[in-house]
Amino acid sequence: ASPDIEAYLDFVLSMFLAFGLAFEVPIVVIVVARMGLVSIEKLKSFRSYFIVLAFVVAAIVTPPDVVSQLALAIPMCILYEIGIWAAQAFIRHTQPPGEGPATAN
Repeated sequence: ASPDIEAYLDFVLSMFLAFGLAFEVPIVVIVVARMGLVSIEKLKSFRSYFIVLAFVVAAIVTPPDVVSQLALAIPMCILYEIGIWAAQAFIRHTQPPGEGPATAN
């Protein structure tokens, strides 16, 4: 039984889309923090919820094997941390001198 090319293409395209969206996480974190919708401290306190959310999304999007779930969830968690770090650096460098940190919710 040869593998069905349509099933393979479906799998590859869904993985491509899932990983493409996962790599947008730092951009979303930076934009949300820069717009003042959420503070860096709030992003840090949401970290544990994001880890659970990343694994739930990975479990839904990926095939039912642990390796592909981990292959999507772990980079999402790392990218979330990179987003927080980049948002801190970006906000610090774009504030005028003498202004304190943003006091957004």
